[in-house]
Amino acid sequence: MTSLSSADETDNGLWSPVKRARAHELVIEVIEDRILSGALRVGDALPPERELAANLEVSRAGVREAVRVLESQGVLRSQPGAGAAAGTFVAALPREALSRFLRLHVALSNFTIEDVTEARIVLERASAASAARRLDDAAHARLVAALAAGDAAIGDRQAFNEADTRFHLAIADASGSSLSAALTGAIREAVRVPLQHAIERNSDWGDQSALLQSEHHAIFQAIRAGDADRAADVTEAHIRRASSVLFAA
Repeated sequence: MTSLSSADETDNGLWSPVKRARAHELVIEVIEDRILSGALRVGDALPPERELAANLEVSRAGVREAVRVLESQGVLRSQPGAGAAAGTFVAALPREALSRFLRLHVALSNFTIEDVTEARIVLERASAASAARRLDDAAHARLVAALAAGDAAIGDRQAFNEADTRFHLAIADASGSSLSAALTGAIREAVRVPLQHAIERNSDWGDQSALLQSEHHAIFQAIRAGDADRAADVTEAHIRRASSVLFAA
């Protein structure tokens, strides 16, 4: 039989003191919970600062700091002035805010290049397959224009990097998924600087950029042919080879 002292020791280990959160962290948590539950939607206004502080039993300074943090993340937007147009509103999280978040985490090495590569493969395989199934005239024109930009930029490190990004984003847009397009754009922006550095270090860039561009053409041909499986496979092969060459240790 477990002794009382043993039970006390076990309970003490399970029920250690919790860390007290600062006021603005509690406000952020409440606002995030309201958004996730659907109680707050894009365009909805938050209660006035005084009212929100009273309802949550926190200081107005805590509410102001929470709003400032969520504004910096693109979750909220504040409109100064008076009347119905003034106040703090739930904003549609823009692609730029998501890009900034990922870019900082990559810079801080919270996400390694290997992590980013695997995420790109999962995401861009799906985008390429979907693009092959649903390619329309407008998406086709964007892909052709992106390919032409890449053809013209072979050998030019910066111009090719920009054209490469344009091509991959065109595929994501062609998939018909705005979320896929946003995530692809965010990931590409997150690795823009390390990718440019890797390109600058590559001593064989003329040949490498020509090979990368030929792989882009192969992806495009599979998409245009409506071959979803091949489009996904050549996209994965392209991403893996490019990563192994450009980010080799």
